[in-house]
Amino acid sequence: MYIINRDLCVRNAEMEDCAQLAKWWNDGSVMAHAGFPQGLGTTAEKIQEQIGTDSDDTKRRLIIAYRGVAIGEMSYYNLGNHTAEIGIKICETEYQDKGLGRVLLSMLIKELFSRDYERIVLDTNLKNTRAQHVYETLGFKKVRIRENSWKNQVGEVQSSVDYELVRDGFVDRWAL
Repeated sequence: MYIINRDLCVRNAEMEDCAQLAKWWNDGSVMAHAGFPQGLGTTAEKIQEQIGTDSDDTKRRLIIAYRGVAIGEMSYYNLGNHTAEIGIKICETEYQDKGLGRVLLSMLIKELFSRDYERIVLDTNLKNTRAQHVYETLGFKKVRIRENSWKNQVGEVQSSVDYELVRDGFVDRWAL
């Protein structure tokens, strides 16, 4: 995948991205919303193995670049039945809260719908209201809230919210 929108690029993660991904994945402040406030404790070599198994048909880790600088990551997983699960993290804090997330998600969603996906799902921590606002702006609908359904890395009970988007409900926010 390679999508360009002015200064933004969403592209397949490559082997040379693994050191950057390891830096982000091992940073607890980046990974806290995903349940890992102490980071993942992984290596670039382990990430290389994971990326080596990526394919357009199954799953794909993606790099988000702004003006040629990697600022975060996205992913999609083929769940079957024309359904994709997606994720996004803008890892570099100076690029957060600038409206880039909605544009980047629009770029990915448009591409997935063009690849014959009919439904896109995701979940997020119930405390992550900033992300929920972005998802709802794009047309995602809350499917369910799972109260106290999981524990993060340090044993704190967490709740999450599941979202779903179908093609007809998509509100394209491609423009910056």
